[in-house]
Amino acid sequence: IDDWIKLPGCQYVTSTQCDFSSLQLNVYDEVKLRVRAEKGNDTSPWYEVDSFIPFQKAQIGPPEVHLEAEDRAVILNISPPGTQDSVMWAMDSSSFTYSLVIWKNSSSGEKRTETVYPRDKIYKLSPETTYCLKVRARLHVQRKVGLYSPVSCINTTVENKLPPPENIQIDSNNWNYIIKWDYKYENMTFQAQWLYGYLKKFPGKHEDKWKQLPDCENVKTTQCVFPRSTFSRGIYFVRVQASNGNNTSLWSEEKRFDTEIQTIILPPLINLKSVNGSLRVYIGAPKESENKSVDQPYRLTYEINFWENTSDTKSKILQKKTDFTFLNLKPLTVYCVKARALILEEKWNKSSDFSDTVCEKTKPGNTSRTLLIAGICIALLILPAVVYVVRVLWRCINYVFFPSSKPPSAVDEYFSEHLLKNLLLSTSAEQIERCFVIENTNTVSAAEETNHAGEDYKKYGSQTSQDSGNYSNEDENSGSGLSEEVLLQGAV
Repeated sequence: IDDWIKLPGCQYVTSTQCDFSSLQLNVYDEVKLRVRAEKGNDTSPWYEVDSFIPFQKAQIGPPEVHLEAEDRAVILNISPPGTQDSVMWAMDSSSFTYSLVIWKNSSSGEKRTETVYPRDKIYKLSPETTYCLKVRARLHVQRKVGLYSPVSCINTTVENKLPPPENIQIDSNNWNYIIKWDYKYENMTFQAQWLYGYLKKFPGKHEDKWKQLPDCENVKTTQCVFPRSTFSRGIYFVRVQASNGNNTSLWSEEKRFDTEIQTIILPPLINLKSVNGSLRVYIGAPKESENKSVDQPYRLTYEINFWENTSDTKSKILQKKTDFTFLNLKPLTVYCVKARALILEEKWNKSSDFSDTVCEKTKPGNTSRTLLIAGICIALLILPAVVYVVRVLWRCINYVFFPSSKPPSAVDEYFSEHLLKNLLLSTSAEQIERCFVIENTNTVSAAEETNHAGEDYKKYGSQTSQDSGNYSNEDENSGSGLSEEVLLQGAV
């Protein structure tokens, strides 16, 4: 199948080259071409050119350069290579970098080379002098170098009455940026402006994009201070102008300002909390003078030094978290911590000063608490047994040393109330015990009759004893004929 298409701009040409840039091709696609020669009705065979990708084969052409003159500087306005409708560099127009070669027209040996932006200034020139220059473009990623532009020449103007400020410097402290400059006259008024750095990559004027630096307008000193919050992370340009009444200087050299390079990392704030034999560390952002946290738009790593207060041995760790815990610490021991913030990036490394040292005493660990709980449980289990043993001992003591004074009921029923009371008397008045021997009724009656007849009031068969409770029977031998059935009753 014949899919070949006629190439616009390359039909019936009489030279050995043609321009087909008007063709809207995808410059990143592979292209095949073929060529043949014609003369009258005769034609040569087609010759197929090796396939190629247009973007890889393309040569960067010369940029277009426009110049403006000041007394000590030349202003450049560079347009990227290619035509306005060209698709070849449409996606790379903002990726071009430009190198410039400049020299005095009267000198052929002293040339100066600089890397410039599409809208830039060449400083440190002499007034009323002719300078010539040429510029070329470059694509670093593709490693492509373009052709130089035609040489352009311009005359610098007459020197201005007021020179611009010189030697612009930018310093920083914890909370502010400080911009400084030199000026040879006194009693001057100054103002400073800033511009986003990315705008420099685009051609054209950006005068309306410059902004006033806060607290740097109509200052009488050769420096001004503005808050760090003015700039977020990035690249900016700063310039200064002097004035005295109706006379105004030209703007100073535009000073490139990279916030990363100027960054000062503030030491973090450390808080400690003891939890169950461990130490929890909280790292906070530093505070401003209004007690507000400082916003540091960088990914920070923290270097933490940790040690026991009574020891000189310190352990160092790197931690990206702002909340972490040291585990398995000694209970009831004082530990100390200090930290600093680090920026660890490929381009540059920075670190803050160390924070204040913070110490905290750990609380009793889980072992002490476990022992306490175990002790309480054991005490609760032993307590009933101890109470029981005490009660048993108390009963034994009462039984031995404090016996009950009440006799058993079998004995008590034979004692009269009078005899029971006598038992409570002291041993000094010991009672006489009486015993009675009773024979059968007949014998007793015969004995009583014999007594009345033979003796003068004598009780037969009775005897008293004062042997303190010991019983005896003196008439045992003379009591013949007594009944073998004897009842002995005694009262103690």
